[in-house]
Amino acid sequence: MEKVEYQGTAPQARFGHTITYISKGKAILFGGATGDTGRFQITGDTYSFDVQTRIWKKIETNGNQPSPRAAHAAVGLEINQMVVYGGATGGGSLASDDLYLLDLRGIDDIGMWKVVPVVGQTPGRRYGHTITYTKPFLVVFGGNTGQEAVSDCWYLNVEKSPFTWQKIEPKNEIPRVRVYHSASLCNQGSANGMVVMFGGRSNDQSALNDAWGLRRHRDGRWDWVKAPYKSEKELPVGRYQHSSLFLGKLLFIIGGRTNNVGEYLGLEVYDTETSEWSRFSSLQRFRHGSWIVDNFIYIYGGFELESPNIPTDVIVKINLLKSISTNGDLLMKIINTLKQSSPNNSSLMEIQQISPTTGGNTGDLNSTANSNISSQFGKISPNSINSSFNNNNQFQQQQIQSLPTQQQQHQSYQQQQGQQKYSPTQNMNQYVGGVVNNISNANKYMPNQINSKIQKPQSIGKTFEFMESIVAEETKTNDNRKVSNKGQKISNIYNQVDFNSNKGVAYDPNSIHNIMIQHLLQPKSYINFPENVPFKFSSEHIIQLCNLAEEIIKNQPIVLRVRAPMKIFGDIHGQYSDLMRFFDLWGSPCENGKDSDIESFDYLFLGDYVDRGNHSLETICLLLALKVRYPNQIHLLRGNHEDKWINTGFGFSDECNQRLGEDPSDEDSVFNRVNRLFEWLPLATIIEDKIICLHGGIGGSLHYIQEIENLQRPLEVIHEVNTPEHQLIVDILWSDPTDSDQELGIQANVIRDPAGTGNIVKFGPDRVNQFLQNNGLSMILRAHECVMDGFERFAGGKLITVFSATDYCGRHKNAGAVLILKNNFEIIPKLIYPNSEIQHNWIEDEEALKKRPPTPPRWKNNNNIRKSFD
Repeated sequence: MEKVEYQGTAPQARFGHTITYISKGKAILFGGATGDTGRFQITGDTYSFDVQTRIWKKIETNGNQPSPRAAHAAVGLEINQMVVYGGATGGGSLASDDLYLLDLRGIDDIGMWKVVPVVGQTPGRRYGHTITYTKPFLVVFGGNTGQEAVSDCWYLNVEKSPFTWQKIEPKNEIPRVRVYHSASLCNQGSANGMVVMFGGRSNDQSALNDAWGLRRHRDGRWDWVKAPYKSEKELPVGRYQHSSLFLGKLLFIIGGRTNNVGEYLGLEVYDTETSEWSRFSSLQRFRHGSWIVDNFIYIYGGFELESPNIPTDVIVKINLLKSISTNGDLLMKIINTLKQSSPNNSSLMEIQQISPTTGGNTGDLNSTANSNISSQFGKISPNSINSSFNNNNQFQQQQIQSLPTQQQQHQSYQQQQGQQKYSPTQNMNQYVGGVVNNISNANKYMPNQINSKIQKPQSIGKTFEFMESIVAEETKTNDNRKVSNKGQKISNIYNQVDFNSNKGVAYDPNSIHNIMIQHLLQPKSYINFPENVPFKFSSEHIIQLCNLAEEIIKNQPIVLRVRAPMKIFGDIHGQYSDLMRFFDLWGSPCENGKDSDIESFDYLFLGDYVDRGNHSLETICLLLALKVRYPNQIHLLRGNHEDKWINTGFGFSDECNQRLGEDPSDEDSVFNRVNRLFEWLPLATIIEDKIICLHGGIGGSLHYIQEIENLQRPLEVIHEVNTPEHQLIVDILWSDPTDSDQELGIQANVIRDPAGTGNIVKFGPDRVNQFLQNNGLSMILRAHECVMDGFERFAGGKLITVFSATDYCGRHKNAGAVLILKNNFEIIPKLIYPNSEIQHNWIEDEEALKKRPPTPPRWKNNNNIRKSFD
């Protein structure tokens, strides 16, 4: 532990304040109480502390500033933004139930306070509660209402206007009532995405030592899970008025006090992977504030045990690499986390002198992180509710269980190349070790740096990019903003069940989409029926499914905005068996009628579901059925084969004719109904304002996302290009990258455009870089081209091509891939390989193939001079 000497305009010693780390090197102090016992004064001032320069500054603030308060709660949002809620104002009074936003993105050291306009019921006035941020939700839990401690929990979606608080009412067990507890968000491992709460003081004044995880399921449900403790001997000390912080998978509990006056409290560490607690020596503080930077925990203010009536203004820094050095396992986990998030951390260079447990050699710093993907929670009590604390790791467990089968099938291939863990790192400053190292870089391009003639697209995903919304809402009457905590809840459109709800269509096992899922989603027992076998569902069933799916798709934008984690598929081309093998080996959205890894991942398909392969009907019907069941978790983009002009001649028309016994030229046929639905499919997906996904590419005409958003659906692809809009659509669906990073600009696409019309082009890495810069993005993910290893990078890793159909057209023996995009933006490809079973295609006659040849893999375009993973 080290005392931090500081300079500048320092705040007066205080307690009951908040300190919020809002940007690299900057922490914001707000409120708290100053003075001695009996002479405490509640404050409402705002200070910033620069960790690098160790300088305090008092921040000038404008706008609607919160009243002075203590025992309130605050949390950071996007860079240089934070919110404050609740607190006590002294004399037994409580602060209002307004939610305040502090925006520090303007001139340095000048902040703007705004009251967030909330409609409906609020959590009400309270103190000693917590507020956390799990994007895009603010979560308030517990505290004291002035009359009693409570255990209610509320959330507010900062990306949906009008802004409304919703009370969480889980069906399972919930934590006891409490005040002065702590809560932090875990961002790694099995508890990833969980708000983890610890300790507090109950109604009977006893100090609590339990930990709970609050998670939100992909279908919108919230539930609490009590964290399992592996050992009954090594239990944490019950405490309140403490603080907690996460570093990677480790939860640190700092300070606090117990029911025993003057009791010494160590630094407690909970490992969310092993469920074990560890204790280390620490300083004694309570009612303080803390924040974490790399391997350092900073603690400011509060009371010391030696002087429990006089607050301190001392800042203390704890070096975790030194404090935890006696525990080799925890130390290694801290190192691995720092290697991933702060690879240039100078403290890592000192670790050989610090840690006797490693013998002066840390070895492979990634080995610990990769050695045990599955958590230990379930091993303690497999059938208990505790095992569900690790439910977020279900997909990784499925991978491990499936891996031997994959190894047996492709042992020789994997011995040669190994399972490739892909990271788009080279020549990308914002990517380090396969992770977006500085995620803020992806959004560094401000609107005024974008061509003023192009309106910057509105982003649902930009947290509290709603300052304008707040100003607009404030012009309305305040009477409509909210009612008291005991008042009636004002209804709004987000409380109604519609196609924009999280759950979508209510589950009915007899509905057509669920029946199709039941019959077609059979990863372990699917049958690849011969091409002449009638399809098991009638035309009427398929048309009914299309009606349901189209109604959902029409109500969603042409550019989807979604959130990681995500599983991303390339072209499938009617190879239903490949889709089943992916679901079998690497996880399926649902299984036996129950949600499976849809709990943890969205699914994004980049188009080309039909043609070439003989099972387009199975493929498209299953994907549409999944879309109906999970409207906001299954995302289907349009590919160049989702076009009647194309799929008339490349297989889908023939399949509808032979397997449904219909005339594809009939306007009421399944063939025409499906193609009408295709005209409504979205053209692009933006993942957290960092990655754009589309089928083909950007060609020479796509410069801004807004240009896609300006297109009107239903959208027909015009191949004889006559207008800029026609060219834009062709570029999005048909263009390819050039054959290497050395080929710049816009070039002719001889393979796709043999007539030389110039409508279908190739684009170079310079175009990729410019497009990403124009839109403040970091990467392009696309499909459209067969690549031998299932995935291939371009433009120094800023563009990735993924292709999911193995042995394309029975000609190339290529692997297929699905990209797993994790929360930290690490991309892991999962591969399948051509199997021994012959896959037939609709076009196999040599003469017909000469007229409609499959596009050759990219390595053949490049004269075989490199492998696709080079």
